[in-house]
Amino acid sequence: MKLSQLLQDVEIIKATATLDLEISQVHYDSRNVTPGSLFVAVTGFVTDGNKYIPMALEKGAVAVVTAVEPKTDIPYILVSSDRLALALIGANFYGRPAEAMTLIGITGTNGKTSSTLLLKHVLETVRGAKVGLIGTMDNMIGDVSVPAQRTTPESLDLQALFAKMRDAGCTHVIMEVSSHAITLERVGGIQFDAAAFTNLTEDHLDFHKTMENYCDAKAELFARSNACVANRDDGWFGRICAKAKTAVFTTSAREKADLYAEKPQYLSDGVAFTAVSGDVKAQVKLPIPGKFTVYNALTVMAIALQLGISLEECAVALTTAKGVKGRIEVVPTPGKPYTVLIDYAHTPDGLENVLSSVKGYCKGRLIAVFGCGGDRDPIKRPIMGKIGAEIADIAIVTSDNPRTEEPMAIIQDILQGIPVNRKNVIVIENRPKAIRHAMDIGEKDDIIVLAGKGHETYQEIHGVKHHLDEREVVAEYLEETRK
Repeated sequence: MKLSQLLQDVEIIKATATLDLEISQVHYDSRNVTPGSLFVAVTGFVTDGNKYIPMALEKGAVAVVTAVEPKTDIPYILVSSDRLALALIGANFYGRPAEAMTLIGITGTNGKTSSTLLLKHVLETVRGAKVGLIGTMDNMIGDVSVPAQRTTPESLDLQALFAKMRDAGCTHVIMEVSSHAITLERVGGIQFDAAAFTNLTEDHLDFHKTMENYCDAKAELFARSNACVANRDDGWFGRICAKAKTAVFTTSAREKADLYAEKPQYLSDGVAFTAVSGDVKAQVKLPIPGKFTVYNALTVMAIALQLGISLEECAVALTTAKGVKGRIEVVPTPGKPYTVLIDYAHTPDGLENVLSSVKGYCKGRLIAVFGCGGDRDPIKRPIMGKIGAEIADIAIVTSDNPRTEEPMAIIQDILQGIPVNRKNVIVIENRPKAIRHAMDIGEKDDIIVLAGKGHETYQEIHGVKHHLDEREVVAEYLEETRK
């Protein structure tokens, strides 16, 4: 492909490279550069891609795209934004694959993963569509799983994934869109057919610094979408909708909206409610417990309406939906009188939602096992400690993914939010031991919630990922106690 074709829509400040050059590949990692490639030097948080321009040229790159004017005589294209340039070049290189499919983006602090998976189920059930999915847990091309490294891939990798989905016959793509992805232009140049906002609670303030910045990053998705759906029950609803270029379709589980839940019932094995949109009503039943399931269902139904699927069709499809791994996931505990649940809740709102939901149908004691991740927003740690201690009958504070931080230092931050005289708080740094202790003290009708890890099957300690599947920890405990 000609360099001039790759640079379509890219804002160029200056060019010393010949735009007639034939480009064989595009790379942003100098280690992967091959002869005839275009190297895009991206300024990152850990390192600066401009430092690796000599290596890229040595390995055969024929031109460089950069936002920092080189001081040496090399073939380059100077652009105003290296990240946006990478996104647009990636789209051009792969033939603008997103434009060949119906693209739906879902953003928010909580509920993104569950909503994307539920919507995928609805589209496959009602339309028989082949659906691509991009998210925290997995990337999927139809039924084929592709491991995910981050919620939204780097822009060039995202365009490559879009191309695979297009070539595999996908008609729809549903993706979780993180605030990082929007801020860092991973979705740069993409116009969504529909977008939805679930909710906004404290998270990623180590990156965004303020909730206003965090909200505005999320809101940018609405500026890039042809149809918008938003949860009006969320306190940030107004600020999110201000960026929309079209009328926003609203949802609510509390009051009347464009689509709202009437008479919701929260059961131990699911939820039930009447979905109302104008004069149309549909009875909805989902075999997934929790108040947040109602919100997720409303988000999915609202998007489906934007795509021409009727309320009744969507309601029928949702009755056959399955729970999501790591989201209120019931772990088998044969022979034990208590229940063990695994949930990904790792934010204050997420923890409060899952514990409050479980508390609503727990006949015994609620035992919560939770921690906080390292190298992430430390402000939320005492908040989560307070929530866990107040809602749970017994709160076991442990380690999550401490990453490069000291596990006990994180736990001490969590304990700052818990009054010293609280008698229901236990500290066990080792997570498997904390889980085993919860099962040791479990009694008839108790519910043990293992919060924070969800679908993850590892624990990152001192920068090293160690295998840790909480399902295996539970199964091993059961096997040992049978003997």
